[in-house]
Amino acid sequence: MAPSELEKALRRLRPSRPPTVDLGPVTTFDALLDQRIRALEQGMDELKGRVNGLIFLVVGAVVVQVVLGFLK
Repeated sequence: MAPSELEKALRRLRPSRPPTVDLGPVTTFDALLDQRIRALEQGMDELKGRVNGLIFLVVGAVVVQVVLGFLK
């Protein structure tokens, strides 16, 4: 077999690439829903950050009160 024939034979044996799947929104409603879900996720992330900050603030205040209690 010549190299070109070998290449052709290997191309036939090699599985072809599967077709790509388009995961983008199909309709306008899907696009709007996707946008609203992303906005909701961003809002939840911001809320989670604020709650974590508040928890650390309360824990820090408790630690300061305990330390001040020991110093008296």
